Amino acid sequence: MQKKEISYERNGVLKCLRLFITITLMATTLLTHAQCMRVHYNDGWTEQIDVTTVDSITFDENGQHLAPTIMLNNGLRMPAFGIGTYSLHGETCFNSVYTALKNGYRLIDTAYMYGNEEEVGRAVRQAVSDGICKREDVTVITKIYPGTQFANPEQAIQERIDRLNIGYVDIMLLHHPGDNDVKAYRAMEKQVEAGGIHSLGISCFYIDELKRFLPQVSIKPVLVQNEIHPYYQDTEVVDYIHSQGIVVQAWYPLGGRGYQTELLSDPVLKRIAEAHGKSLVQVILRWHYQRRVVAIPGSSNPAHIAENIDIFDFQLTDEEMADIVALNRNEKHDWY
Repeated sequence: MQKKEISYERNGVLKCLRLFITITLMATTLLTHAQCMRVHYNDGWTEQIDVTTVDSITFDENGQHLAPTIMLNNGLRMPAFGIGTYSLHGETCFNSVYTALKNGYRLIDTAYMYGNEEEVGRAVRQAVSDGICKREDVTVITKIYPGTQFANPEQAIQERIDRLNIGYVDIMLLHHPGDNDVKAYRAMEKQVEAGGIHSLGISCFYIDELKRFLPQVSIKPVLVQNEIHPYYQDTEVVDYIHSQGIVVQAWYPLGGRGYQTELLSDPVLKRIAEAHGKSLVQVILRWHYQRRVVAIPGSSNPAHIAENIDIFDFQLTDEEMADIVALNRNEKHDWY
């Protein structure tokens, strides 16, 4: 009887020991894998460095696939992918933004000059009302324009807040450099203190403009929005902005309007797309993401809106990234 009891005790101890060893090995493996997967840059971006893995897919409480988020230099978070609304108006704009939110987009870009802030705000409010998203999970960007708005920034800023009508503006940008740009930015800084704006940024600023501008303001911009695409990669500027701890965002991520035909039929991009079973557009958007650039492609086509965000289940290899880098022509498609 005593021998059996001892045998039972030994078996129990062995089982516990095996379980402990198994759990320890699993934890060590997971920790090592997590450490190998990601690296943090001073611009807040979390980037994959192990090309044999894919991004972790996140979902909201409704089971909707969402884009990864990045940490801004003020501690707030922003999605690493979004939709632009340039040239979208009226119900087309409303439907596009609402469709985007249904498809997991949580970053919307608009501007005074686009003439669609009211539609963007209405789409966000409707999506929140319908339970598609929470207001605090959506980042809305708008912009004020040089000229009278920079000269009288307080009025222009309040008009943006009122037209969107979503409680606050997540990120407000200066649309271009111009006379009184520092004055306008300082007025936006006061609205950050008042709570009407959460973060600030600038657009169409390059190295010389940044070196002039940044020492004159108190709140560092969280992002710079510039033209960037495979034919105009602007690597020196992108690297400089990253070195300042600022996120880079790409308008014209698929090339400029009227210039897209050649880019969207490029044989190198076609080959890479075929290798991954993805569209050529998805390859370009994935290239931006792996380059730590936030792309905001615009579309009013529901199928394209859904396709554009579907870029987080594959990775481009180092060789494929290099092949796309080699496509650069320094071919700018707009004047600013």
